Amino acid sequence: MNLKNDLILRAANGKKIERTPVWLMRQAGRILPEYRKIRNSLSGFKELVETPHLAAEVTIQPVDILGVDAAIIFSDILVIPEAMGLQYEMIEKKGPYFPKTIESQANIDSLNNSDLEDHLSYVFEAIKITKNELSQRVPLIGFAGAPWTIFAYMIEGQGSKTFSKAKSFLYREPELAHMLLEKITISTIEYLKLQIKAGVDLVQIFDSWAGILSPEYYNEFGMKYVHKICDKINQVPLTVFSKGAFFALQSMKNLNCNTIGLDWTMDINQAINLFDNTKTLQGNLDPCVLYGDFNLIEKKTKEMLNNFAGNRHIANLGHGVYPDTNPEKVKCFIESVKSNN
Repeated sequence: MNLKNDLILRAANGKKIERTPVWLMRQAGRILPEYRKIRNSLSGFKELVETPHLAAEVTIQPVDILGVDAAIIFSDILVIPEAMGLQYEMIEKKGPYFPKTIESQANIDSLNNSDLEDHLSYVFEAIKITKNELSQRVPLIGFAGAPWTIFAYMIEGQGSKTFSKAKSFLYREPELAHMLLEKITISTIEYLKLQIKAGVDLVQIFDSWAGILSPEYYNEFGMKYVHKICDKINQVPLTVFSKGAFFALQSMKNLNCNTIGLDWTMDINQAINLFDNTKTLQGNLDPCVLYGDFNLIEKKTKEMLNNFAGNRHIANLGHGVYPDTNPEKVKCFIESVKSNN
């Protein structure tokens, strides 16, 4: 059975499309009262991630309520370290926390690369339920964190403005850093393949903390491992989103992927000139535009679309939608994309 709306797949593959497709990072989440109702009935965020029928329900909500052109499976990038044996907690209003962190070779050696299918069965079950309930209406996006971003949390133990503990590990223990990054990469490749096997139609790699490294170190400890993943995932279209790494766009020309995500700090014209329609570009409206009035949202959305005109493009924000954004403003953004001629 074919997808009723395959705009995003065609856009990612550089094929002809009737209009620019649109979806949002973090579209399944706190902006929707329907999500909060389910979330508040549970003990915490992790319970929602690990309960397949509920994860499927909140994955589909933005398709029904906002009218986006794709669903993205409701999960978390940190399920990978947990599956490898490093447990995390999600603390309300603070974010992720790892009671134990990676500090030595013994810690790295103790990490487990096997039994991913079993450890993360709840993700694959959620994908299967979601695909069934979507009834081919729109594609389903799977995702994983990029190795450097996962590494940063495993060393730092929590979110940080600087990730100085994780960054300094690259300088202090480069060999151990590569050892850990290699292990994360192996798990990530398998995880994405298992998501594809479960039914996702395309996948995205999120390198949320790419922009905190120097160009030299991102190339060595970040992009090197993104390349390894891209070379192994070719069954479905693949998007790479390296937030803040405007300096790495040149090196991304050689990535074996379909789509490059742009954050709102990245210059559209520069990216267009650089990639020259060899890849689809995704993004990149500043999420804060959605705090403006409806006229401003429409104006800024049209400006963005005009800047991408004639080039392969998937409309999105330059990062995830902020949790206190009015859903009506989000709808305005989506409708502005859909109505643009």
